[in-house]
This record gives sequence, C-alpha cells and structure tokens, in this order.
Amino acid sequence: MSTHSAPLLTRREAAEFLGVKPQTLAVWHSVGRYDLPTIKVGKSVRYRQSDLENFCTERTQRHSGEAL
Repeated sequence: MSTHSAPLLTRREAAEFLGVKPQTLAVWHSVGRYDLPTIKVGKSVRYRQSDLENFCTERTQRHSGEAL
C-alpha cells in the first residue's frame, strides 16, 4: 500500500489504536520521545495507520531485551 493512500487517523484514533491516551501521543511528539511520523492538516495532527503498525512492529519483542 502506498503511504499516500494509507488511512489518516486523528490523535484520538491513533491513541486508541496504540492503547494510550491522546495526551501521551502529544507528549511523545513534543519531546521527540519516539520517531513516530505525524502529518499536519491545518491545525490538526494526523497519523498514518501504516506508521502506527510499523511503530508496533519495531517494538515487538520475544522476551525482555530482544527485538524480533
């Protein structure tokens, strides 16, 4: 799937997808905690669903300290 056709989620939807609060995503973005791309649409912030899926995949571990 092209990144241009990936669904854009609101911060609330992205937070629900990840199981965190929207404010957590706002903090992560403002302090640069994770390299999670965002898209500005006017004053709103959007997230590509594919970027969120990649974010989860990159953090998947078999056991403590070992990435897949």
